[in-house]
Amino acid sequence: MSDTAAALGTRPIGRLLWHTCSQTTLSVGIYGVYALTNAWFVARGVNETALAAVNLVAPILLLLGAVSTTVGVGGASLVSRSLGAGRPDEAGRAAGNSFIVFWAVALLVTVAGLFAVDPILSALGASGSTLEYARPYAMVLMVGAVFSTGFSAIVRAEGRLYFSTLLWVIPVIVQIVLDPLFIFGFGMGVTGAALGTVCGQAVSAGMAVWFFFIQPRRPYRIGFAQLRPDRGTIGAVLTVGAPSFLAGLGATVLLVLVNAHLAQSTALAAGVGLAAFAVCARIQTFVMMPQLGITQGTQPVIGYNAGRGSTARVLRARTLALRATVLYGLAIGVVVMVCAPALVGLFVSDPQTVDTAVLALRILAIGFVFSGVPPLISAYFQALGRAAPSYLISIGTLLAIKIPLVLIFGAWGPVAIWVSLALGEALSAGAAILVLWRHHSGRAVAVSNMNGSAR
Repeated sequence: MSDTAAALGTRPIGRLLWHTCSQTTLSVGIYGVYALTNAWFVARGVNETALAAVNLVAPILLLLGAVSTTVGVGGASLVSRSLGAGRPDEAGRAAGNSFIVFWAVALLVTVAGLFAVDPILSALGASGSTLEYARPYAMVLMVGAVFSTGFSAIVRAEGRLYFSTLLWVIPVIVQIVLDPLFIFGFGMGVTGAALGTVCGQAVSAGMAVWFFFIQPRRPYRIGFAQLRPDRGTIGAVLTVGAPSFLAGLGATVLLVLVNAHLAQSTALAAGVGLAAFAVCARIQTFVMMPQLGITQGTQPVIGYNAGRGSTARVLRARTLALRATVLYGLAIGVVVMVCAPALVGLFVSDPQTVDTAVLALRILAIGFVFSGVPPLISAYFQALGRAAPSYLISIGTLLAIKIPLVLIFGAWGPVAIWVSLALGEALSAGAAILVLWRHHSGRAVAVSNMNGSAR
């Protein structure tokens, strides 16, 4: 067992969480910077219609992200619990089978997506000028689907936070350098934006292959034996990771519904609502990255200590993480409300688009205080290997709360849509806390410890 992995079970929880969460927040925060700069390059280097088109393609990115998160979270849960229980062979098999599942699905997405790109984009709300911009952007992303993850969650599962951070930082630097080169220098427009994204992802994928297959001095290494499909391992990875996929799929459906209502709205000029939402979505992605970092940084701590049977450390980690995500959400919500005009003005200049985006961003900011709670509690149960309550939170809140609210409020115009999204975050947080209370933590950890095997 490596000293890095062992530290997950011995270092004081407060300091350990500060270390893990700061590293993961830096990682995903760097990606948030890229999301903002990518939007700026498209809006300023092409036009606001192109930015709206890029946002229409976002569901495809969300779907790919859901697949990578599924195998990443599922594999990471098995890896961290196996290492905590002293079974590195099972950890290697879990990681290897995670690679196989993702590569197979990514290849399927590429083939199916390229054959049906126009029908897919039309279903997502693209038409006319937005379809002309969305088509090349989507096709490049689909071709590069196999590169769309660096398996950073599985890297974190063994405590290798520095390399996990590099898996985000280096590719994002590549993307930030290539985007303006392709868009402004070569005049490639949205195709250049997509190509810059795929090139960065390819760098991340290459780094992951080196880490898992070649690098020495690790508790396990992936070889041909670990890549051999194992039905029990694949089942365990998918069972634990499926809530993440369903959450990503639900988020994709939610985004499609919002875009569809905005595209059909007569309260705004054509494309104004879509462009305003595209700006808000990028800003929200950036400011919410620390909450995602807290969730990702907490998972290996909980999984490893659950594997060791250290219930008190698991509960302490959960409490501190929940406290941090709520306090951050409150603070950043206030900041965004105050700075909304300046933030929106960085991306768009059309007066109606600016006014619409500022109002939307201020309403959405109300939900920031709640938005980190459901994914954190869902990830908590995933780290314990308890899929059922994680399913209930990840997909239940979308199907029972967020999607119905958008469907109901959407008929009343854009402002009602913004309200429905913020209200959905608040109600979902309440539902997640209720699920946590009903599945009391001590019992959850005990069950996880009894079922800690990766098989």
